[in-house]
Parts: sequence; C-alpha cells; structure tokens
Amino acid sequence: MGKVEENKKQKKDAIINSAFALFIQKGVNNTSIADIMKKAELAKGTFYLYFKDKYEVRDYLVRKKAIQIFEKAQFALIESDVQEFEDKIIFLVDNILNQLNENKRLLRFIAKNLSWGIFRHAILNIPAEKGKNVEDFINKLFEEADQEFRNPEMLLFMIIELVNSTAHNVILYKQPVELPELKADLYPLIRQMIHNFIIE
Repeated sequence: MGKVEENKKQKKDAIINSAFALFIQKGVNNTSIADIMKKAELAKGTFYLYFKDKYEVRDYLVRKKAIQIFEKAQFALIESDVQEFEDKIIFLVDNILNQLNENKRLLRFIAKNLSWGIFRHAILNIPAEKGKNVEDFINKLFEEADQEFRNPEMLLFMIIELVNSTAHNVILYKQPVELPELKADLYPLIRQMIHNFIIE
C-alpha cells in the first residue's frame, strides 16, 4: 500500500472509529457529521470523500460489528469438537448471545439497526479475517449436515430474527426473563425450526 492509499485508509478509519464511539455514546440521531469529524480531527468536507451521510457509516458499522461477532463464534466452533448440525447452530447462537451479554452497548447499537438485508450484505461481501468468508462457512455447515434442507437462507433468516428479537430485552432489561431462562426455551425452538426445514 502506497503513502496515498495508507493516508486515505487512516482517514477513513478515523471517521469510522469516531462515529462508532459517538453512536454508542449519544445514538445515531443525536450525532452529527460535524461531531464525527471534530472527534476524528478532520475537516468536515473530508467526510463526503468516504461516505454519503452518517447512515451509510452506521450501516457499514453494523455490518462490520455483526460480522466480527459472528466470526468470533465461527472460530470458537471450529476449535470445538461439536459434530452435529443442530448442535453447531446452537453453539453459534450461544456464543453470540454470550458476546452480546458481555457488551450491552454494542447490543444496543446492533439490535437497533440490524436488518436481514444488512446482515446478508455483510455475509456476502465482507471476507473473514482468517480465511474463508462467512458465506462459505455457512454453506459448508449445510453441506456437511447429515440432512438436506429446503430453503437454507429462510431457515437462517428465521433463526437470526428470532434470536435478535428475543435477546434484546432479555439481555438489556432482564425482561420477561433472564438470559439462562431464555436459552432454556429458545434452543428447543431453534431445534424445532431446523427439523421443520429438513427434507424427508
């Protein structure tokens, strides 16, 4: 990477890091582009060389943070001795829930802004740091399963939506139950969902 490219990368990283710190602290709506650039110690006009508006930065960050969480769970699974497809899915969900429980500020940011479209875009377009991208990893999970599934993307969508919608209030507000109780009811539901998509 030449000096010009390195300089551009440093400026973009400064914008992204400043935006994330402010979004976590103040929320997206209460953060202005001027706030972001002041924190990044860059001229306001520089922002538009990299992003259209603050919502484009938000979407970039949601994709990036969601993939970082998934990758951490992915590498933990690779290092485990879990063999069965169902157990692998539960392992991933459990790891992700534990990560979000340990970083509630990140959960607030992601859960408020994560949509299937953003997550799917991340899966398709952001490569994993340590090898194959997330799409390859997910495809391999389905390929190595003992069963064949109809519409794997729909199954994945339903699991993500179920986990995202139920975990938010449980982790942040312990309502209507605490996390261990949610897991006790959530995991059998996910297993049933998986069964419903198996081609007999």
